[in-house]
Parts: sequence; C-alpha cells; structure tokens
Amino acid sequence: MTENQAREEICRVGRSLFERGYVHATAGNISVRLDDDEFLITPTDACLGFLDPARLARLDADGKQVGGDRASKTIALHTRIYAAARRFDAETACVIHTHSTHCVALTLTAAGDELLPALTPYFVMKVGHVPLIPYHRPGAPEAAEQVAQAIERFGAAGTPIRAVMLDRLGPNVWHETPAAAMAVLEELEETARLQMRTNAARPSPLDASQIDELRTTFGARW
Repeated sequence: MTENQAREEICRVGRSLFERGYVHATAGNISVRLDDDEFLITPTDACLGFLDPARLARLDADGKQVGGDRASKTIALHTRIYAAARRFDAETACVIHTHSTHCVALTLTAAGDELLPALTPYFVMKVGHVPLIPYHRPGAPEAAEQVAQAIERFGAAGTPIRAVMLDRLGPNVWHETPAAAMAVLEELEETARLQMRTNAARPSPLDASQIDELRTTFGARW
C-alpha cells in the first residue's frame, strides 16, 4: 500500500466507523505503519468521520512528527503495539482505537483478566483473546507498557492477540490493513453487544473441544 493509498484508506475506514456508530465525536484514532518504517496517524481531537487525507499526521521512524496536523497523543501506544505485535505477525501495519459503547460498558462491571469469553466461533476465529488492561489516564505510559507485556505474554504462549481492551477507555485492535483491523473491531464490538444483551442468562462459552476444532480447522488463535 502506497502512502497515498494509506491516507485514503484511513479516511474511508474512519468515515465508515463514524457513520455506523463505532466511534463518536472526536474519540478514537487510526494509524498505519508505512513501508519506510514511518507512520501516519489521525490528528489529535479529529473526528474520524470527517478526516482530510492531506492533513493526517506523518511521523518518522523515531516518532518525531514531520508533517500534517498535530498527531494524536496515542502514537506512543500505537508504536509500542507495532513493535510488540510484529514479533508474532510481521505484516501488522494498522492500529485502530475506539471508545465503542458495548466494549467500554463491559469494563464497568468486568471481573477477570479478559474482556470476553469464547462466546461465538467467529469471535474465536477473527478476534481471539482480549486481555483487559487496568485503568490508566489516556496517554499514560504505564498503559502502553502493560499492552506490550500482554502482547508478548500471549504471543509467547502460542496464542498471538489482535486486540486489547483499555479499562473504561476502549479497545485497540491491529491487523495488516485498515479494512482488516476494522473487521476485528466490528467482531469484537458485536460480541460485546451479545454479551450485554444475554448477560442475565449467563451464556455458556464454547467448550475446549469446540475451540480446539476451530483452532485446527481455521487456525484460530485462541
């Protein structure tokens, strides 16, 4: 993907997420790692539904801004995610962060180290484990460190992850392209919606044999 293509795709995905209610106001951000090891990221306080490709922030390989509007403060977290996740998937080239409603709502009453159990086969196949990162203020370096540690921990165990959940803030997801990362986010938020709607019934997760079948048939990361 060329830089111009990446700029257009960031804006297309941002608009799609905004129009369908996955992001709101000026919450959320999208970054892409370019082939020259530099980065594009949405500007600080930008609405993802109304991005201008020419105004996206561009940063060099050291995270220093070299063009565009002022970069979102979350670039520090994004660069930590790229560094950690690319150890287990070298094609990782996009990170999306949102404040998606059902994901955030689950953290308000969450108990345990992960946001969701293995509720559906597509959640297991397309998302996988989603570790819950304890609350820190937006942009806190401690959160970035804990995210990197979670990526390393799950990857070393043979179950690389594509998402983490920041308590009371929202998910960060990553994949090879903005479209692929958006699909991970969509599946995660829809599974959180299912959990919220059926919580009183205490739905049973898939059992070990069902998960193993998904792992061997489809390469699920669970």
